[in-house]
Parts: sequence; C-alpha cells; structure tokens
Amino acid sequence: MGPKRDTETGKWRKLHNEELNGMYSLINILPLIKLRRKRWAVHVAYMGEKRRLVGKPEGKRALG
Repeated sequence: MGPKRDTETGKWRKLHNEELNGMYSLINILPLIKLRRKRWAVHVAYMGEKRRLVGKPEGKRALG
C-alpha cells in the first residue's frame, strides 16, 4: 500500500488508514496486534532467568 498520486495536484502522497479501510474493507487489525504484543510480554515474563533482556552486544557483525 504505497504512495498514491493525488488527482487534483498530481503530487504523490501517503494513504491514510481511513482511506485504506474504505478501499479494501479490511478488518481492524489493532486488536490482533494488541493480542500478539500481550502474548509476547507473557512469553518474555516466563523466560525468567533463562535469558536477560538487558546487556550490550559484544563483538562485530559479519559483513553483508
């Protein structure tokens, strides 16, 4: 869902959520996103001391 050329001005512009919903009649995905975030938070909480979320990476990344 990239930019769209405005018919009045001829300039490219971003589409807003309301326009996309009207064009494609898609379901609202916000509840799904919130549910997945909650699941991830629970997953991270259960990991406990197996992994730590704080720290600094060491070493260098491979090129490419």
